[in-house]
Amino acid sequence: MIKAILIFNNHGKPRLSKFYEHYSEDTEQQIIRETFHLVSKRDENVCNFLEGGMLIGGSDYKLIYRHYATLYFVFCVDSSESELGILDLIQVHNILAEMVMGGMVLETNMNEIISQVDAQNKMEKSEAGIAGAPARAVSAVKNMNLPEMPRNINIGDISIKVPNLPSFK
Repeated sequence: MIKAILIFNNHGKPRLSKFYEHYSEDTEQQIIRETFHLVSKRDENVCNFLEGGMLIGGSDYKLIYRHYATLYFVFCVDSSESELGILDLIQVHNILAEMVMGGMVLETNMNEIISQVDAQNKMEKSEAGIAGAPARAVSAVKNMNLPEMPRNINIGDISIKVPNLPSFK
């Protein structure tokens, strides 16, 4: 069962919230803040499922989310819901957003809609690859097993002097 659907921007400002259980307005705002902090601090390369926050039910519930451009789409569900099914539901919402904006139908050609969604997915995957590049570079350097820290790096006509740094092992 879906307990809540939350959509908020990169700063945690709610754009849509729908709760399927009664909570006071103050509690709803606290749930939105807690959920934002849980999903926004996660790396882009990790799984899109995590344990629900304490206010929404803790380990009895899961948060399933996708981050598209500047918005987080979050579903809070119990164990009877399929994680992949919820991700598909989020994708359907994204497709609808390509079709309708501000109450106006923008596009009805399914091939064009699918093309736009595919282009957005490719862009997100390439951005995730770029975001992970610094971590992969550090990992590669750590795995080089250099006997000592290099002091000078020469690449063609360019010479770079490496400052004294603490050990990176």
